[in-house]
Amino acid sequence: MTRDAPPDDPEGGKGNVLAEASVDVVRNEDLVRRRREQICEAALDLFLEKGFASTTIRDICGRSGVNHASIYDYVANKNDALRRLLNQLWFRTDVPMLPDLLREEGRSLEDVLAEYFRETWDKKRKGTLLIYRSVPDMRKEDRAAMRDREEKLLEESGALLAARAGLAADDIRAQVAANLTVFLSAFAPMRDWLYPRGAGSELLVQLVSRGAAAMIVSILESPVEPDLASR
Repeated sequence: MTRDAPPDDPEGGKGNVLAEASVDVVRNEDLVRRRREQICEAALDLFLEKGFASTTIRDICGRSGVNHASIYDYVANKNDALRRLLNQLWFRTDVPMLPDLLREEGRSLEDVLAEYFRETWDKKRKGTLLIYRSVPDMRKEDRAAMRDREEKLLEESGALLAARAGLAADDIRAQVAANLTVFLSAFAPMRDWLYPRGAGSELLVQLVSRGAAAMIVSILESPVEPDLASR
């Protein structure tokens, strides 16, 4: 059985991942898995090469080898393909989150940051590129789900950084430091084409984590003038 039209999109992300459309026309689970892998791999390449907005379902069919008559048996549309990719690449569970690392007792900030950057740069490279390039084209509800998740992670990370410095959990300095850390986690994926010559990945991890730790400590220890805090 083949759908004559794509199914409706889900209403948006729920929980820790984006909501994927329910597409269950094909009962052979192994076939569904293989076809979705084909479709998502092709979609990822195209989204990074051409951009989400410029990529069509026909493009994805051509790159994946899945014909136009049956592609909707596996994904609802290209928005659904994007959600599935982000769930696989950005929300992957084998990469430690910053709050989890900050909770580990007895570890220096530099050591925590080194593991965070190393794992993120290595395992979430394509996810980082995809999310930063596709956010403007996301459905409103998906952007809201992403923002809500990121804000919670930043709030949690900020509170843990504040605790290390003996500050209040909602101290603005800790929130700025948390945002800076997450921003730096996108540094290597977004700028790897400008890597300094002779700088291997581990050297970059060590240098950036050392510099980031120094910046964060400086931010956390900086005095905040009351009149500036409210501007």
